[in-house]
Order: sequence, then C-alpha cells, then structure tokens
Amino acid sequence: MQTFISPHKTISPQKTFENVSKPDDQTGSIIAVLIISLWIVSLVGSLTIFIPNSSWFWLICIVLVRTYLHTGLFILAHDAMHGNLIPYNTNLNHLIGRFAVGAYAFLHYDHCRANHGDHHCHTSQSGDPDFHGRIAHPVFWYCKFIREYFPWRSLVTFLLNVSLIFWGLIFLFHVPFSNLILFWLLPLVLSSLQLFFFGTYLPHRQVCGNTNFLPRIQRDRYSTIWSFLSCYNFGHYHWEHHEYPETPWYQLHNIHK
Repeated sequence: MQTFISPHKTISPQKTFENVSKPDDQTGSIIAVLIISLWIVSLVGSLTIFIPNSSWFWLICIVLVRTYLHTGLFILAHDAMHGNLIPYNTNLNHLIGRFAVGAYAFLHYDHCRANHGDHHCHTSQSGDPDFHGRIAHPVFWYCKFIREYFPWRSLVTFLLNVSLIFWGLIFLFHVPFSNLILFWLLPLVLSSLQLFFFGTYLPHRQVCGNTNFLPRIQRDRYSTIWSFLSCYNFGHYHWEHHEYPETPWYQLHNIHK
C-alpha cells in the first residue's frame, strides 16, 4: 500500500511500527459514516431550534459539538489525502475526501491535497503553505494559513454556495437566519481556529531549539483523551503523524513512545 499525499507526489512509507495495526477499509468506513452522519443530524436538528427559548448553556454546548464535528470533516478529508481513510479502495477514499472537504467549506480537494503534500515535503520551511513565513505572530500566521487554503477562487465559490443555500433554507423552509449563523457559520470559523491552533501553530512554532515540532509529551490517560478532544490527535501526536504519515489519526496515540 502506498500513501498518496498530493496529485503531484506519491510518497511510499519508509518507516513502520510493529505495534500499530495498518488502516483498514472497515474501520475507516465506520468512522466516516459516523462523523458525517452526526454532522448532518446535528445540523438539521440545530436549524430547528427556537433560539429565544433556549438557554445560553445549551446553545454554547451545541455550537461546540457542531464545531468538533465540523473539524471531523476536515480530519476525514486529511486522512483521505494520505490514502488512509479507505486504503484499499482508492476511488471511494478520495470520493469521501472530496465530499468531506466540500461539506466543510466548499474547498477544492485537489488544491488542499497539493498544499498538504507541500507541507509534508517542506515542513516548517520555505515552500510549506502551513508555515508562518516571515511573520511568526499567530494572528498573521492564521491569516496566511487561511489564505493558502482559501484563495480567491475558493472564497468566491464558498460565498456563492453559502448564499444560495441560505436563501433556499430561509425562503423555502423558513429557517431562521440566526440559526444558520450560529450553528453553521460560527462552527466553521471556530473549527478553522481549532485546526490552526492545535494542528498547526502549537506543533510547528519554534520552541526549545526545535524548528519543526513541539517537544513530544509524555503519554498518559489524560493526554490521550485531551489529544482526541482538542484536534483528533493531530496536536499532541503531530510528530508521530509526520514520522508515520501512513498511520490514520485514530492510531497515532499507539505509536507514541
């Protein structure tokens, strides 16, 4: 099995880890169906909520759950870019990846895939679209991060699609505009911040003389749970992902040593 990083590059795994089971179609399919189903059900359910009669506590909880599931869509697409989601069915693997990244923000799968390939080939240096470049401040870094994955063409596509969908839901199904903002657009923004902060900024900021990765943490029960909750293991176990890109996100904690 080969790990496909971008449409222009094919990277064969150079390293293996004896305690890690390889990705398989069944597990990847179950996870994909679970995340996508929960995302759809939570979206449909949240659009029917009457906000004025709801407590702020529950509204915040729903937004956080929607944010986490929205991030899950990008994680599915990310694993698909590596060929790890449905490893033995390439067509289905990339089909789910395209759907996931499209549902995330109407992004272009091949563009994201090419960018991610450059990130792995030029980690934390010139040519890495995820790195900060000349200005390391997190605000500027976040803006560059968004610009790399949201070029003008993608931004126009996003705005057109969102406008059409919102118009249809508001005028045909009488969905309140406030629900669309609170439970669809806000989770998207928060998800982009989550992916950037935990999956890019923390692992790749220059600390302790290590220009590529945050020093590896000691694994324990709490760090494993937090790693899953913070960014589907791509924060705490980012070093593991770069060392073993053929490993799916749900196996990364197993190769921490």
